[in-house]
Amino acid sequence: MAEPGYSHHLSARGRGRTERRTPRLLRLLLWAGTAFQVTQGTGQELHACKESEYHYEYTACDSTGSRWRVAVPHTPGLCTSLPDPVKGTECSFSCNAGEFLDMKDQSCKPCAEGRYSLGTGIRFDEWDELPHGFASLSANMEIDDGAAESTENCTSSRWVPRGDYIASNTDECTATLMYAVNLKQSGTVNFEYYYPDSSIIFEFFVQNDQCQPNADDSRWMKTTEKGWEFHSVELNRGNNVLYWRTTAFSVWSKVSKPVLTQLMYKWAKPKICSEELEGAVKLPASGVKTRCPPCNPGFFKTSNSTCEPCPYGSYSNGSDCTPCPAGTEPAVGFEYKWWNMLPTNMETTVLSGINFEYKGMTGWEVAGDHIYTAAGASDNDFMILTLVVPGFRPPQSLMADTENKEVARITFVFETICSVNCELYFMVGVNSRTNTPVETWKGSKGKQSYTYIIEENATTSFTWAFQRTVFHEASRKYTNDVAKIYSINVTNVMDGVASYCHPCALEASDVGSSCTSCPAGYYIDRDSGTCHSCPPNTILKAHQPYGVQACVPCGPGTKSNKIHSLCYNDCTFSRHTPTRTFNYNFSALANTVTLAGGPSFTSKGLKYFHHFTLSLCGNQGRKMSVCTDNVTDLRIPEGESGFSKSITAYVCQAVIIPTEVTGYKAGVSSQPVSLADRLIGVTTDMTLDGITSPAELFHPESLGIPDVIFFYRSNDVTQSCSSGRSTTIRVRCSPRKSIPGNLLLPGTCSDGTCDGCNFHFLWESTAACPLCSVADYHAIISSCVAGIQKTTYVWREPKLCSGGISLPEQRVTICKTIDFWLKMGISAGTCTAILLTVLTCYFWKKNQKLEYKYSKLVMNATLKDCDLPAADSCAIMEGEDVEDDLIFTSKKSLFGKIKSFTSKRTPDGFDSVPLKTSSGGPDMDL
Repeated sequence: MAEPGYSHHLSARGRGRTERRTPRLLRLLLWAGTAFQVTQGTGQELHACKESEYHYEYTACDSTGSRWRVAVPHTPGLCTSLPDPVKGTECSFSCNAGEFLDMKDQSCKPCAEGRYSLGTGIRFDEWDELPHGFASLSANMEIDDGAAESTENCTSSRWVPRGDYIASNTDECTATLMYAVNLKQSGTVNFEYYYPDSSIIFEFFVQNDQCQPNADDSRWMKTTEKGWEFHSVELNRGNNVLYWRTTAFSVWSKVSKPVLTQLMYKWAKPKICSEELEGAVKLPASGVKTRCPPCNPGFFKTSNSTCEPCPYGSYSNGSDCTPCPAGTEPAVGFEYKWWNMLPTNMETTVLSGINFEYKGMTGWEVAGDHIYTAAGASDNDFMILTLVVPGFRPPQSLMADTENKEVARITFVFETICSVNCELYFMVGVNSRTNTPVETWKGSKGKQSYTYIIEENATTSFTWAFQRTVFHEASRKYTNDVAKIYSINVTNVMDGVASYCHPCALEASDVGSSCTSCPAGYYIDRDSGTCHSCPPNTILKAHQPYGVQACVPCGPGTKSNKIHSLCYNDCTFSRHTPTRTFNYNFSALANTVTLAGGPSFTSKGLKYFHHFTLSLCGNQGRKMSVCTDNVTDLRIPEGESGFSKSITAYVCQAVIIPTEVTGYKAGVSSQPVSLADRLIGVTTDMTLDGITSPAELFHPESLGIPDVIFFYRSNDVTQSCSSGRSTTIRVRCSPRKSIPGNLLLPGTCSDGTCDGCNFHFLWESTAACPLCSVADYHAIISSCVAGIQKTTYVWREPKLCSGGISLPEQRVTICKTIDFWLKMGISAGTCTAILLTVLTCYFWKKNQKLEYKYSKLVMNATLKDCDLPAADSCAIMEGEDVEDDLIFTSKKSLFGKIKSFTSKRTPDGFDSVPLKTSSGGPDMDL
């Protein structure tokens, strides 16, 4: 039927071509990587094959994950001598997007300019003919033998390619489009479809090679409200068979003989027309037989043409009940999409808009694929429709999460068509208490969907009330103004039915395996059915805990709690700059604070306030802000118990009416609204996850320290806030604002919001400053007084920190004054001068003696070398005194003496010594 291959993506791009029966059109764009099975033909003994005459393919993978590359001729039998098979790449090998696999050298190469590649995928966007690998099947519906109708031929009722899309059949046969693929790793299938008419059943589902469905969500496709829409489903590794199936009003393909119903026509009550007037329409004749309408998902049709719920452990698309495959559990709930009769847990009535009394009339009428409002007695009557649910039952694989309050949700598709200002109210009541309005739509509204999250496991009633006009008139001018509800889907209903089964955690037992609960913060592995803990700082999607992708990372500045149910901030934050790291501790701001906006006045001049309660951080992520509706309590006499509606959130708002207006002892608090249910992140950036905190809403900061911004989201989705409400709290360092500081609203928006959806607050406090560190103080060193010196530490001005480290204590050290050091310097200088003088005298004296001895030695040496006979005395001239002493030239300067010592000898080897006679005659050299 289809060759195996890698399939990771299915998708399509539409160009808006439609026909008269556009609800049955489906355009597919399938992405799937392929690996083809190969059958190698036998060639005749002709010429050797050229490269242009063959191509390469891979064989099917064996049990070890290996394959071979073989050459396959384009036309078998034209050539021979093909290249020998070689070992191929691993079966799990794939190229990235923008690359292709060159089979010649089995390597990935980039695509040429102007071309593209999907990598491991393949895309189908040309539907001139049914692509290879697809199959289109049809099934006919047999008619009861007693009916005078021939058996319908469904042979030609198939999916038809029409150029840029493929369309389903246009009759009441069941047409199925199939595609089989074998994945070497998990992937996805994406496709685009057009399906605006809910009178046609359109389902998409995936089965493995054991024909077990892999559906995690409902297989029933949602109708498209705004043209073509995309749909994506994850695929598991291994064989996957994709099914697209459409049926026009007949979904019991396995029922051999569907029961026929005899149609009977009656006038709608109250009858507000006359059939006797000229041109009046007559009541059609009853008795015509037609096929029974289908049952709602989770029900099956009995032999007597009634719909009964499938037993627990099975699911149904409205035909037969099918047991859930092993490793799955039913997703119980109520899904009403066929309105052939009012379900047993729903009722309808009419409430007078004048005296508010109930009338014995039908407020809503069933009409096959929708339910609509009846005419009523007057235009200002309320058309009431109520659905009662006995309680809720979360899946067995989910443990009770104390932080995640969601136990179920209700989703409905509706439409209002009005010529005047009509109103549609949606209200919720708990345990038979008074209904509380949740949402209101005024005027004409196109076909749209609305979802409400249920946070309390109790008997709950859901009420829809439609009023054509608020004017008190008994006439009926606007009977054509109607409200329509196409589908209602309530999840996790106690004693509900299932339209599909989803994977669950498995627990071994003596009789096999059964579904069990995973511990809090653990996800379910799709393949093994075992429980695995989410990674750190991630939270688990409580109602989709399948695969590690169910663990969602926390935002900046936050971390997950122990059970991975929410992200919170523990009142700490760090901001990094190139020069230092600023640490914050907002623990002093963890308690709840309140703030009242400016006074507002009703049209009658009654004063009221918007009152806000905020809890910033800490408390392990628990929501500490509580807003209450005490209107009911104030009207109950003392001693009797009443019921107050209260909500818990990070930030909530209530309307306060002061005592001077109400006349009660205490003020009235009403209309509590949650503004912050989830902390998205904490950062100094002005935008996070699509939420913006405009800086111009508040006066600018002047200290150079950026504001730390807390970003929150609310779970409440309203008509005007389609993405829910959001809240930002700017925490600003203000050293002069003592703890807890001042909480401010935007100057241009006194109620905290300028659009009703995005709320902004500014919190100025000294506790919002960074923690003090060593960089925030400096040391002051005093002078030395009386031998003592003090070092004092002071904060830098202006002080821009709070908490953190404390200033070091004053340090005292022993020191010496400058007079002491001056005296020491003078004494040391004096001693040094005396020492130098003494040394100078000592060496001078010693030099004198050395000079004398040296001169004497020189004279002795001269006398020894003389050739004359020895004389008794030196040559004493006549008249000279023999007692004259030898006198040296001692009057020379010190420099001259040194020069004498260093003088060279004469060329004859003797030293020249100047002598002087005692008579003062001229010097003589010896």
